[in-house]
Amino acid sequence: MRVKQILYLLLREAGIGLALILMVIAFSAAAPRFASMANVTNILTQISINTVISVGMTFVILLGGIDLSVGSVLALATIVGGMIITNENLSPGTAILLSVLGSALTGCLCGVFNGVVCERWKIHSFIVTLGMLNIARGAALQISNSRTISEFPDAFNDVGAATIFGVPVIFLIALAVVLAGRFILARTVFGRMIYAIGNNEEAVRLSGHDPSVYKVVAFIVCGGMVGVAAIIYMMRLNIASPILGVGFELNAIAAVVIGGTSMSGGKGSMIGTLLGASIMGVLNNGLLLLGMGDFARQMVTGLIIVVAVIIDKYRAQAFLRSSYELAPAPPREEPHLRDTGPGPRV
Repeated sequence: MRVKQILYLLLREAGIGLALILMVIAFSAAAPRFASMANVTNILTQISINTVISVGMTFVILLGGIDLSVGSVLALATIVGGMIITNENLSPGTAILLSVLGSALTGCLCGVFNGVVCERWKIHSFIVTLGMLNIARGAALQISNSRTISEFPDAFNDVGAATIFGVPVIFLIALAVVLAGRFILARTVFGRMIYAIGNNEEAVRLSGHDPSVYKVVAFIVCGGMVGVAAIIYMMRLNIASPILGVGFELNAIAAVVIGGTSMSGGKGSMIGTLLGASIMGVLNNGLLLLGMGDFARQMVTGLIIVVAVIIDKYRAQAFLRSSYELAPAPPREEPHLRDTGPGPRV
């Protein structure tokens, strides 16, 4: 295999993990506290929410769509969950269970709205989810009277602070979500159809499948993941607020695109999304330890999104070139077997 082909394959497959390793080494050298066990635990805690949201976003982006409403839906789901879990008429165990179900159901219902409107009236997901962004934010403010909810049961708060061998429980939940998403994409018919629709929707339609059904389900999955992220948020910070989640959609999109999922759909993986979320978390934490302010870090996040899309273009070109160069050459036709046309008439 030639050197150029190897470079193409590395850019396509291993570039994300290599970038993460180099980033960790650089920050460890520049900021001694970065490599401490306490800071590593802090990073794993910080990336948990974005990782879960990014898993749902991956399903949508693989279809060539986008969901801009995840931050506002997160706020709405936390308010619904917070109102349930602080209900004095419920026992702590019942309140926690109903809170989890309520948050997940809230996210799923928002996903149903996004998916059905997109497919029923053939409106681009950018416009529909932009509308849901305002609907969910307004609903969160309305039902909470613009107030923050707190004082959750101790058992609920303890889960958010718990660790297993130094690894936060909420990160283990996020990791389980990633593995479940990977299984769905790699081992189920639904996952294969998501890739197929992202690559060629018309071909899927001509094969007898209805792409609209899979698209709606993808938005429901995305909403459900936001509901799960809302529970993790409540566990971690012990509050539910109608104004939280601003800019979370940008972090999720950045994690997915950095992880190698193409904005045009059809290419990507859950492991890549996990690595993308890890890069975002490591970068944010490292810059903070180096003394960079919040506003500057927001600028860096925006720049990363642009750079990630540019890299995605080069990655797509690398994929096409490596596929072409690794393809076997067609068999050469022997001269004596070549058809020379009809012989002379007698």
